[in-house]
This record gives sequence, structure tokens and C-alpha cells, in this order.
Amino acid sequence: MDRKWWTLIAVCVAIFMLLLDITVVNVALPSIQRSLHSSFQDLQWVVDAYSLTLAALLLTGGALADQFGRRLLFTIGLVVFTASSAVCGLSSTPLMLNLARGVQGVGGALMFATSLALIAQAFHGRDRGTAFGVFGAVTGAAVAAGPLIGGVITSAIGWEWIFFVNVPIGVLAVALTLARVDESRDPDASRVDWAGLLTFSGSLFLLVFALVRGNTLGWGSTAIVAMLSGAAVLLVLFVVAEWRQKRPMLDLSLFKRPAFVGANLVAFTLSSSAFAMFLYLTLYIQNVLHYSPLQAGLRFLPTTLLMFFVAPLAGKLSVRVPIRLLLGVGLLFVSGGLLAMTLVTSTSGWTALIPGFVLQGIGVGLINPPLASAAIGVVPPARSGMASGANSTFRQVGIATGIAALGAVFQHDLAAGLAAHEGSRVAFVGAFTTILEIGAAVALVGAVGAFTLIRSRDFVATHAPGEAVAPVPAPVALERSEREPLVTGAGEHR
Repeated sequence: MDRKWWTLIAVCVAIFMLLLDITVVNVALPSIQRSLHSSFQDLQWVVDAYSLTLAALLLTGGALADQFGRRLLFTIGLVVFTASSAVCGLSSTPLMLNLARGVQGVGGALMFATSLALIAQAFHGRDRGTAFGVFGAVTGAAVAAGPLIGGVITSAIGWEWIFFVNVPIGVLAVALTLARVDESRDPDASRVDWAGLLTFSGSLFLLVFALVRGNTLGWGSTAIVAMLSGAAVLLVLFVVAEWRQKRPMLDLSLFKRPAFVGANLVAFTLSSSAFAMFLYLTLYIQNVLHYSPLQAGLRFLPTTLLMFFVAPLAGKLSVRVPIRLLLGVGLLFVSGGLLAMTLVTSTSGWTALIPGFVLQGIGVGLINPPLASAAIGVVPPARSGMASGANSTFRQVGIATGIAALGAVFQHDLAAGLAAHEGSRVAFVGAFTTILEIGAAVALVGAVGAFTLIRSRDFVATHAPGEAVAPVPAPVALERSEREPLVTGAGEHR
């Protein structure tokens, strides 16, 4: 078999493992909580530790791959992810698990940042479109299957095995990559933007840590005020550092394009509403309704299956209707789905969630393919890698800050409900519906941004005549040095 197909297999195996691990963790969280005697804040960090390091290192991973080699960085990412997965499964304390999850995010960032660049390097012409189509199908399958597989593994053999299963898969992927994948790098690569990396990751960490600890330490406490102030100062320093660099980690001039701002707003609001809510939905289904992990995974199927089946239709529609229409309508579906879930009461069964699950699944399915195209379709080809990396970063920042911010509100309302001598189930449902309303409002803001900022005339034609193209599957980042056109400005209506 041609080496290019081995490259596709190696990348797809690795990314399937990585994406599956993200989705299976949600279903396993209540089991982790009981096994490790974790606090609510510990559970938030199981997700946020991973999202933080992934968000902070995505763009830097691309720069390192440009300089030292894409196959090398992809392999290092695989090794780090595989080894840290083993440590996650062996964890005996919440701190050990969360530190290992942070290291997993480092490996995930290196894999995300190089995966599509390896495919683009190996494939050309119509084969490239086929390769991206296969890659997109694999990512969709991982997302759809994650909750169910996580439920099966957690119920049958324990939560530890959602991490242990990565070890043999990771070893296989490393061997395949070293044996069958060709190396490539950017001869014009510049040095790593350490100033940008340190200020951005520092700002994000302080912000999320303050949101997670705010209720415990007091929002007016010296520690919380200092962390929020530090986050703001570091963000300003990040902006200054990026403006002054010749080849920055993130080219801030891209934000002069309204459509680029709109695409990243959609990525952020989708992640901070729909995806951040999965943690709290899982806690509701398992801790309040008392379903097992497997039963919980089955109950997420209306959302995950609709996401899987609607996405290809959205990809086809994206070349016939304006992308802002798909993104805006998709976020309206997400907002409506979250609002529909607020109808649950302390006596409701899980079926009360079905209308919300259906609307949310349709909405996310409508958004993902055109959002991937929009992220890079509104910038020149030379900027496509950085643009896609920025969009992936906004997705991860949205998840991290969304979980932390919603968690702060949830904890506050839950404590208030218990202090008012409500029953624990009544207090939980009251806090749960409050954050659902907030999530719906966030998604609505994203919908407005999509409708107003993403204009058809802002798209740039980037593909060679006659070349097959396919939407870049989110949330993976392209190499910032990728110069060959990957995607058309789908949805162009000039």
C-alpha cells in the first residue's frame, strides 16, 4: 500500500483515540468522583486541565513542528499522550489525575497541530479531498461513539480503563508513524513565540483558576482579585507581544476581518454553552436520576447521532447557502435546545431532556462543517494554518472558561438552595436550570454574531481549479506554515 494511505491510517488512529478520550471522560466523571472522593472542583479540573494545556499549546505546537519536523512532533505528542493516559488510569488521588490530564493536553496539542499538515503533505489533487473526507468521518464517529463506549467501559471494567485502552492503541500508532510516515518541515520557520505562549497560557490559567475557586475563597478576596487582575494584565501583555513580533503566534491583524471575528465567536460560544454543559448534564443524569455510566451514555445518543448524521448534510449545504445562515441557525437550535432542557423539574425523568437533546444535536451538526470552512475561508491561503489554529484555540478556551464560569454559578445557586432547606434534588435542579439559561443566552449571542459578522463577500477563493476539496474537520489545527490551499471559501455568494 502507498505510504500516503499509511499516513492517513496513522493520523486517523491517533486522532480517533484522542477525540474518543475527550468524550468518554464526561460519562466517567461521576464514577471518578466516587472512586477518588473528588470534590466538585476536582471534577471541573479533570476537563479543564486538559483543555487549558491544549488551548495554550496548539499554536506553539504548529511552530515547533515547522521548525523541528511534523512527524517528529506528532510522534512526541503520541508518546506523551499515551504515557500520560497510563498515569491517568493509575491515579489514586484527584491531584494526580488532574496533573496527568494536563500532560495529556500537551500531547493532544502536538497531535492536533500536526495531524492535518501530515495529511496535506502526503496527499494532492483529488486524493486530498478523499483523505480529508475519511478524516472527517473518523472524527465524527469518535464524537458519536464516545459517550456509549465510555459508558460500556466504565460500567464493565472501571473508569481507569477509559485511559488504559489508549496505551496499546498509542503504541501501535507510534510504531506505524515511525515506519510509514514521511518527515516534513518548513525551511523558513521562525523561532517559537515564547512571550506569546507564556502570557497567553498564564492569563488563561489565572482566569480559570479564579472562576473555579471564587465561591470558596470569596469573590472579593485578595487571592481572587489578584488572579483576575493578573489574568487581565497578562492578556494585555500578550496583545502587545503579538503586535510587536514579525511572525507572531497569533496575527492580531486577522481580527480586522469581521468574518474572522465572527467565526471565532461562534467557536467560543458553541464550546462554552453546548460542550461545557455536558459535564453538568452527566452529573444530572447519573447523580440525580441515578443512571449507570452505560445508561447515561445511551441517553446521550439523540444528541451524538444527530450530530453525526446532520454534519454531512451541512457540509453539502455549505456550498449552496451562505455559511452565516448555517452557523446562525445552528446556534439558534443549540440555544433552543438548552432552553428546552430548563423545563425539567425535581420529579422529571430523563425523557424530559429529549427535545433539548434533539435540538442541540441538530444545531451542533449544522455548525461543525461550515465553521471549519469559515475559520480558514475568510483569510488568504498563507494564513490558513494560523486561522484554523486560532479557531481551535477559541474552542478549547470556550470549554475551559465555560465549565469554570458555569460551575461558579452552579455552586453558588446549589449552596443557596441547600441553605434555604430545599431538598438536595430540588436545589440541584434549580442550579442546573439556571446554568442552562445562561448557556442558552451565550449561544444566542453567538448566533447574532454569526448573522451580523460573517458575510459572504469576505470569503477568499483558495483552491486550485479542479482540485477536490473538503471542509477541514474541527477542532484540529492546521500547520501555520501550510501553504497549499486546502479548502474553498465554501458558501461564497458574491
